Amino acid sequence: MEDIVKKLTSTLEKLYGALGLGTAIAVALLILLHHSDISAGYIGPFFTFLHVISGVLWIGLLYYFNFVQIPTAPKLPAELKPAIGKFIAPEALFWFRWAAASTVATGLIIFASGAAVINNTIVIGAILGLIMAYNVWFLIWPNQKIALGITPADDAAKAKSARLAMLVSRTNFVLSIPMLYCMVTARLVG
Repeated sequence: MEDIVKKLTSTLEKLYGALGLGTAIAVALLILLHHSDISAGYIGPFFTFLHVISGVLWIGLLYYFNFVQIPTAPKLPAELKPAIGKFIAPEALFWFRWAAASTVATGLIIFASGAAVINNTIVIGAILGLIMAYNVWFLIWPNQKIALGITPADDAAKAKSARLAMLVSRTNFVLSIPMLYCMVTARLVG
């Protein structure tokens, strides 16, 4: 038993180990629950699952930025601020961008597979999501690169880019509320 606890602890200590374990459990459940009828009909549900996981990561990071990082950063002592700009924000923005891309890609696969319930509610949610993804890749990320010093710029340009990135992030936060409403209720409201 002690060896099992050590292996589990070792797995949980590593991000990709934990991700692999969660994935293995999900695959095991798929096999256990649907072993007799796994077929092409599971493409839609499988990509819906990936869409939800990607969306949770994307919107979770959006909410982290808007509820935690943006309000807290100005209160940090000056000696701690470089940690956000050099380590935390670039890593969070990496996952933020790619979660947005994955959410869009899996959503398009769901639509193309015919697994989506196509109605005005889901279309509105998808349009809002596409606007948000555009904002992530073409407004937030380019401005964050300047604000964080990844792209060289003077202090005035960094401050201007930081403000624009924050405002676009806040816009995505606002859009996330009706987008999530549409995505969650699309099958209910038609």
